[in-house]
Amino acid sequence: MLVLLFPGQGSQSPGMLLPWLDLPGARERVAGWSDLTGLDLLRLGTAGTAEQIRDTAVAQPLLTVAGLLSAQALLRDALPDAVCGHSIGELPALAVAGVLTADEAVRLAGRRGAAMAQAAAATPTGMSAVLGGDADEVLAALDGADLQVATVNVAGQVVVGGSRDALAAFAAHPPAGARVRPLDVAGAFHTDAMRPAQSAFEQAVRELVPSAPRCTVVANADGAQVSSAQELVSRLVAQLTSPVRFDRCLQTLKSAGATRVVELAPGGTLAGMARRALPDAQVLALKTPADLELATAVSA
Repeated sequence: MLVLLFPGQGSQSPGMLLPWLDLPGARERVAGWSDLTGLDLLRLGTAGTAEQIRDTAVAQPLLTVAGLLSAQALLRDALPDAVCGHSIGELPALAVAGVLTADEAVRLAGRRGAAMAQAAAATPTGMSAVLGGDADEVLAALDGADLQVATVNVAGQVVVGGSRDALAAFAAHPPAGARVRPLDVAGAFHTDAMRPAQSAFEQAVRELVPSAPRCTVVANADGAQVSSAQELVSRLVAQLTSPVRFDRCLQTLKSAGATRVVELAPGGTLAGMARRALPDAQVLALKTPADLELATAVSA
């Protein structure tokens, strides 16, 4: 069973599109996607600084483009058995599954990123990783800290979000056995702080006419295998204020018998989690076209 994983915000790096632009037609596709988003994705993906591509409005379409280019290079006309994206990674995952077109995924990523950036700018919030400690104790401690769970990646790795003051207070008195590390992000994504972004993004989603998925799609909210095209796009809106439960996604993939896992560009983060959760599977991070030969062997 071949599974493709698509990484989320925070995995971007300067120049990440550069190696993919030498592939046939890639430069032209990115130029077209630049027109769709109103962003110079060619420049930002090759010469943009770390600060420029950290901007949520830029990072999200860039990550979607990287996922699509690398998936096309790996798959050509084939299909994986399953796809799963982390946060913004759900958009290129749905495009590979055939629920959205590639153009729709990039356009949505631009509108999602812009709406979330605006919401983050309106109220100063942030996120912190909580590493280690007892999971139940960590979650219980959030009740009195005015914080929300934003992401549960794997055991011992929870991301929380809220006001900067609440995050600082939580870091000063962490749960027993846990370390709290602030994250360099613009706001508290996947929490109530993103509620202002939902209405704008929902309008963009309403314009879609999605198609039935051509492969299994494992969804962020609960790790469910969702086969309804309409439910999949509706979940994109709810996702803005709901935690990413990547731990449950990995549990689902393990139960489904995932044996081969490839994380698409810019790969690395999710592959590490997959190796922990799926110790019997072959796992590869596809970072540049130089990895395609090995990735093709894994996916064959």
